[in-house]
Amino acid sequence: MTRRRNGFRFLLFLGCVFLMCSAASAQSLRLPPHEKLVLKNGLTVLLLEKRGVPLIDIFAIVKTGAAADPSGEEGLASVTAALLRKGTKTRTAQQFSADLDYIGGSFGADAGADFTNISAEFLTKDLARGLELFSDAVLHPTFPQGETDKILAQSLDGVKAEKDEPRSVLGLYYAGYLYGTHPYGRPSDGDELSLKRIQRDAITKFYEANYAPGNTILGVAGEFDAAEMRKKLEETLGAWPARSATNTSIPASASAKGKKLLLIDKPDATQTYFAIGNIGTAANDPDRVAIRVVNTIFGGRFTSELNEALRVESGYTYGANSFFDSRRAPGPFGIFSFTKNETTVPAIDLALQVLEKLHKNGVTEEQLKSAKSYIKGQFPPTIETSGQLVRRIVVNEFYGLGDDEVNQLEARVDAVTPSVAKQVIEKHFPLDNLIFVLIGKASAIAPAVKKYAEKMDQRTITDPGFWPPPAAAQK
Repeated sequence: MTRRRNGFRFLLFLGCVFLMCSAASAQSLRLPPHEKLVLKNGLTVLLLEKRGVPLIDIFAIVKTGAAADPSGEEGLASVTAALLRKGTKTRTAQQFSADLDYIGGSFGADAGADFTNISAEFLTKDLARGLELFSDAVLHPTFPQGETDKILAQSLDGVKAEKDEPRSVLGLYYAGYLYGTHPYGRPSDGDELSLKRIQRDAITKFYEANYAPGNTILGVAGEFDAAEMRKKLEETLGAWPARSATNTSIPASASAKGKKLLLIDKPDATQTYFAIGNIGTAANDPDRVAIRVVNTIFGGRFTSELNEALRVESGYTYGANSFFDSRRAPGPFGIFSFTKNETTVPAIDLALQVLEKLHKNGVTEEQLKSAKSYIKGQFPPTIETSGQLVRRIVVNEFYGLGDDEVNQLEARVDAVTPSVAKQVIEKHFPLDNLIFVLIGKASAIAPAVKKYAEKMDQRTITDPGFWPPPAAAQK
């Protein structure tokens, strides 16, 4: 099971997320044509033929994710997904892996905040066997007790190990402190408390309540004949019994007012990891393209204003960036970086100064030109393979976004002017209302960082859970 998804994708700033800006000529982007159909059992299917490579890629979304985890059982959706391939009505976990290896295929399942995704890949010649394996895992999992215990134990060990690496859990503390008891504040993979409470019965009930064809979008892309594919899907996934599923509603969370700070004490830390921000935007926000352009300038690439100031000019850090994690309801916006204990305050001060400068000066035509070229150059390689394409069309379908999300991207990028950017900055880049989350050596930094907020909360990294403690732990 992939760990720490809920730590937000933007935490990749500590690794290879900082790509050098590549100049690329604008090109006309268009999604290849694809077909949408709904099977009799309610399963939504998207088919995209892509010739040239004899591969089939499947990407499915079950429209329920970690936001549906019951309070005190955080990690339930994630554990359920991880167990799909760990035993079915006809195969043990070992047999499933052996059959998958025999065709050189892959299968994975993962739960994020909004949805659970299930993916598979295999050669076109193995279509029948590949679909049979995929459908077996999705339609007939048995959640064996031994495999359940193993996954839960591995997940628990993972949480404990990752607390030794602040970069792995900063996003989790930030989400918890920013959202509180809102579903987006829950750790997708669970914590030391919730994982001990999850029982096999809860897993089977979660599966029965949410894994239904009418609650699923399935995409297939690659080299195949559409008529044959429709027939094969009817034979395999068409047998999935129709049933109602839990309707998970995710309310919008109000933005934080004022300034508050959470300090997580890690006594042996020589560096401070910090996050600053507030509630951001939803995936379908009308300003989403303009936000992307502005954030590219502010903190979304290696040559951004944040990284230039904190890394290149001051040498406070190896990397600083900002991300909008857009979701069904408004997701988080955050500025992220890390620095030595003794430069914690100067680094945070400088990050805030860069944010203030953005509000005061806006962006120039020259900056916009560079950001637009960057986006146009970086985006095409993300929709080249059948795996990338199928994920794109399925996620767009889930969020109610059409093909114009790709087909009109260049035109929408080009439409961003300095005045449009200024409006976006004032509306979506918080300045006066900010949440601060720091992981570091409290004895070295606590007195100095109090100045950033009217209220400062503190806990140690060895305390179980994240913020706030699960309701079940308070009983």
